[in-house]
Amino acid sequence: MFKAGRVSIIGRPNVGKSTLLNVLIKEKVCIVSERPETTRDNIQGIISDKDFQVVFIDTPGIHRPKNLLGKLMVRKAQASAMETDLNLILIDAHSGITKEDIEIFNLMPEKLNFLIINKIDKIDRRNVLPIIEKAQKFNFKEIIPISALKKDGTDIVFKKILEYLPESFPFFPDGQLTDKNERFMVQEIIREKTLEITYQEVPHSIAVVVEEMEERDPSPCPLPQMGERIKVRGTVYIRANIYCEKDSQKSIIIGKDGKMLKKI
Repeated sequence: MFKAGRVSIIGRPNVGKSTLLNVLIKEKVCIVSERPETTRDNIQGIISDKDFQVVFIDTPGIHRPKNLLGKLMVRKAQASAMETDLNLILIDAHSGITKEDIEIFNLMPEKLNFLIINKIDKIDRRNVLPIIEKAQKFNFKEIIPISALKKDGTDIVFKKILEYLPESFPFFPDGQLTDKNERFMVQEIIREKTLEITYQEVPHSIAVVVEEMEERDPSPCPLPQMGERIKVRGTVYIRANIYCEKDSQKSIIIGKDGKMLKKI
């Protein structure tokens, strides 16, 4: 009996959705940042075995959108919840169940919904029980406290998912880790590093577009002629553009004498 299903990871911005997905599939397919609203697209992470396949979908954080980008991100998350077999709804243990969390609970379709209380490593464990008691008023199939960062309780989440997974054929070939191509993943890595290094100085609305990507010739390279590009053995050449909203942000990303850009 082969089981397969799609599982959305849903919640407010910055509750640890991307971290949890990376832990569950044991590979980094989503960028992680302390800054909210980092995830823009529904990114699928896939884990397969001889008798199951789980397709996890990391969704943008659900919030009250302030602009068109925010509205599109929220719509993507809501649509994902409707189309999957099971939803993992994440909350931050430090915040408890907030009004915004309850709004998300009410948006969820009446299907298999797990409540995942994340970041329990940030609070006294005695404070987890009151959150669980409050959560029991809602229609969750499972309520599981975890720390995605410390990988505490994540094995329980995975075991419970397998229990509820329907019988089905696999959606993707064995060994495929994500639905995104290499170019998209490179763009996300560059965006992650830009946000990480510039931190609060540059808004999350920056965009990265890879214009060119090619594998360099791994064979020994002759010395370059004057004006020729230097070839490096065993590397991938990437040319990408970072787009920002203001010229002032551009100067921050480049930095003095290009030092910030070199760090990125």
